[in-house]
Amino acid sequence: MSNRFLNPLNWLYGGITDIRNALYDRRIIPILRPPIYTISVGNITVGGTGKTPHVDYLVRLLKPFGPLATLSRGYGRRTKGFRLATDADTADTIGDEPLLLYRKHGHSQRDDQARVMISVGEKRAEAIPELLKINPDLQVIILDDAFQHRPVQAHLNLLLTDYNRPFYDDQPFPGGRLRERRHGARRADGILVTKCPDGLSRAEQQAIQERIRAYGRSDVPVFFTGFRYGDPINFATPSIRKRLKSVVLVSGIARPESLETYVKSHYSLVRHWRFADHYRYTPADLKRIQDELPVGATVLTTEKDFVKLAPLLAQTGANASSFAYLPIDVTFLKGEELFREMIQKSQPQRV
Repeated sequence: MSNRFLNPLNWLYGGITDIRNALYDRRIIPILRPPIYTISVGNITVGGTGKTPHVDYLVRLLKPFGPLATLSRGYGRRTKGFRLATDADTADTIGDEPLLLYRKHGHSQRDDQARVMISVGEKRAEAIPELLKINPDLQVIILDDAFQHRPVQAHLNLLLTDYNRPFYDDQPFPGGRLRERRHGARRADGILVTKCPDGLSRAEQQAIQERIRAYGRSDVPVFFTGFRYGDPINFATPSIRKRLKSVVLVSGIARPESLETYVKSHYSLVRHWRFADHYRYTPADLKRIQDELPVGATVLTTEKDFVKLAPLLAQTGANASSFAYLPIDVTFLKGEELFREMIQKSQPQRV
């Protein structure tokens, strides 16, 4: 609950975002409507809703239909402007989440027809024409964390909300974590409740849908998703790490509670090093982690942290054999076929 003394500031912030949205809705501020199918994935809360795994899901779903691109702001990078990911890029140049997507989908691909272009650009309305110059045959652009990026009007807007922290129970800044008022959900064409427990009952799903539809459009489908962790993968070699027992968990993600719960239920968790979301690891961090690693224990981390830690291990000459990461996939509690149909049927004719 927000502090009641902050309520006037909540209303002020919410009012400012209302005015901003009204200017875009009435086209007083110009909006780019891209000439190719564009999907926006985002939220109206600050961080931690699982956007990147859902973007990864969409990439895997849509890349068989032709060349596609992802475009994000590149949070945490030390560069500016539009940038297309290459093998030479790091988390410092494009951000950790785009780097993760590049390593999974764009890394060292040579077939132009199958290529997935991973790009960053804080001004997306300027970055999209750049993407189309590079590859005029692009079929889809997926905008990561762009629900509130109003200069671009996507063909399909997907709003994510964390089951453990739903937007309808939150307030705008500074008393809450909302980037705008709850009725911003009306812009969504599909709403996904993420990080759901496997046993979420139909009755609770129905209750959540009713709460959501108090703010979103009544015709918008609501989906419930969770995460499935795969077997640990070695840092040193891309193979499954077997007989993993004692682990030290290292995470630099928003709201790592569900990750910690999973690790505790599958392994013997000795310690959890919790860093801030998008944390930039240093050699000193790595030394501390290794110096305090119990004999026989393995450092276990996330895919997002892996892409930042792996180069650091190579740089410092640390022992990569004691490190592993957990791959993650999105699962639907129900309605996955309906979701896939919605994604594919929303695609307009190429202009």
